[in-house]
Amino acid sequence: MQQFQISPLEMVRGLWRNRSLIGASIKREIFGRYRGSFLGILWSFFNPLLMLAIYTFVFGTVLKARWGGGVGSQVQFALILFAGLIIFNLFAESINRAPTLIVSNPNYVKKIVFPLEILPCVVIGSAVFHLLISLGVWFLAYVVLYGIPPITVIYFPLVLLPFLIFILGLSWMLASLGVFLRDVSQFIGILITAMMFLSPVFYPASALPEVYRPLLYLNPLTPAIEYSRDVLYWGKQPDFTLLAVYLLAASLFAWLGFAWFQRTRKGFADVL
Repeated sequence: MQQFQISPLEMVRGLWRNRSLIGASIKREIFGRYRGSFLGILWSFFNPLLMLAIYTFVFGTVLKARWGGGVGSQVQFALILFAGLIIFNLFAESINRAPTLIVSNPNYVKKIVFPLEILPCVVIGSAVFHLLISLGVWFLAYVVLYGIPPITVIYFPLVLLPFLIFILGLSWMLASLGVFLRDVSQFIGILITAMMFLSPVFYPASALPEVYRPLLYLNPLTPAIEYSRDVLYWGKQPDFTLLAVYLLAASLFAWLGFAWFQRTRKGFADVL
């Protein structure tokens, strides 16, 4: 029986070795999603644009919400909220599909030699594409309403990197578990909904009582959402020390997910 390497070096080498296949698969994933629709890939632009308009109207005009209970405008609330949703949607789009990645592609397991470990990368790559489109809509709204965004936006890729690595590790784990435990996909749907309200998407972390704040920061979405708002809207530099710790922890978690996936993949064919 074939033995699959689980070393961290092999994890990086494998992804680099298959980079062309990953790129082609991401492109096929993106265009396949809009195949047959009248507007095609333009929907990836109109969707976030419409959502930003809806959030501005509902939270700003109807609910008259202000960020953290402050005096800010409805447009400010919408931009801050949308910045958090961009990060959450990246997580939700990637993790929601992770448990069915192997189950929905049995031919890759049984009939042909295929690097199964790249499947989460393809889904995450597609999610990153939609994140970039949403981010473009956010920048467009900011420029129209306020002018040039703060220079700290250059730190956004640094904020996003550890979060992407964490999502990759979690996707490997869920993709494997989804083969042996079909209920995982049902549980993940509930978990994602819960995570939306247990993450500082609709409220700042400072809005929580001091005693509960450490629990909120155990949520891996919290630093990604908070730092993204800091660099995109508030013009603050991220805490590079905490960001480095986050990157190391995410890398370790990704390797554990990869190792789990590699150790269990030999049983995929038997189950499918």
